[in-house]
Amino acid sequence: MARVKRGVAAHKKHKKVLKEAEGRRGAKHKLVRPAKEAALHALTYALRDRRARKAQFRSLWIARINAASREAGLSYGRLMSAMRTAGVQLDRKVLADMAVRDPKVFRQYVEMLKDGRFTKQAERS
Repeated sequence: MARVKRGVAAHKKHKKVLKEAEGRRGAKHKLVRPAKEAALHALTYALRDRRARKAQFRSLWIARINAASREAGLSYGRLMSAMRTAGVQLDRKVLADMAVRDPKVFRQYVEMLKDGRFTKQAERS
């Protein structure tokens, strides 16, 4: 059986690793082992921070909803509780967007919740 030389395959793999570690400082953008380690760490941080971004946006939405609902005379917790009992299923992203872009409509929405003008879907049927 003929001998297989792996130089071409190894070179290709090394180039791929160095491409992933582009822009790093020191040996991490020139040498294969440190580049490989840097690329692995970068992937780990990327995964972690994608999850963290979701939590940051949720807390931003909650802060915006809380500020707008307090202006309308209701705390965030009471607003969410009223929404739950009324059976309204608007998510925090939509509520926060409504509070920022159209505060008048948001205020009317909160007033409707306070007055109890929303009814559960099950009671309508």
